[in-house]
Amino acid sequence: MTDWNPASPIARPFYRAVWLAMRAIAAAWFNWRVIGVEHVPLSGPVILASNHVSFADPPLIGCALPRAISYLARDTLFTPPGLGWLIRQLNAVPVDRDGGGAAGLKAILERLHAGGGIILFPEGTRSRDGRLQPARAGVGLTVIKSNAPVVPVRIFGMFEAWPRSRALPWPGRVTLKFGRPLDFSALRTEAKMCSKPRLKAIYQQITEELMAAIGRLDAAEEVSSFPPWR
Repeated sequence: MTDWNPASPIARPFYRAVWLAMRAIAAAWFNWRVIGVEHVPLSGPVILASNHVSFADPPLIGCALPRAISYLARDTLFTPPGLGWLIRQLNAVPVDRDGGGAAGLKAILERLHAGGGIILFPEGTRSRDGRLQPARAGVGLTVIKSNAPVVPVRIFGMFEAWPRSRALPWPGRVTLKFGRPLDFSALRTEAKMCSKPRLKAIYQQITEELMAAIGRLDAAEEVSSFPPWR
């Protein structure tokens, strides 16, 4: 595996610089290990659905991948000129506070349809105890509206290193595991012609299947790759 895909349609020099810096921090401070990164396509649209325990989750996932990835950020963060420019260079996608607004969904789908990848946290907010939380049904709508493969992701050890109750992270051992892509093609086909009650049930079914897939991931090493530094 190469360390970077220069053909990534949303790659920017500033993103690349932050990507390298985050990898250095992940190696030095969190002694990280990455498993299953080969399940993430090097190009084209992809949804990464992960558990959420820390502020560090988005950049940690992003710097584990040899391609640029988009992140969700609260729309109010785009207003200050300096901060707005900064997070745009990091491929941030503006969403409202709850992350479920029509404008946010439109921005996410535009990024996916352009061949980009995006990180979603089905739980919606950071866990208070490190365990998986019930997911919000909105992620099911995003999956149905796109044709992107969906890769489950689970982060281990980050809650112990940087829970929401702690201002700064402690050093620790962190593992990221990427699962095999999930196939929702049958549900996507059904969603095009089903009733509204059934469509709502499909959204919920996708959400539950996603959380179950995340929950099945463990820190055991199947095919492991420590991200190279070339």
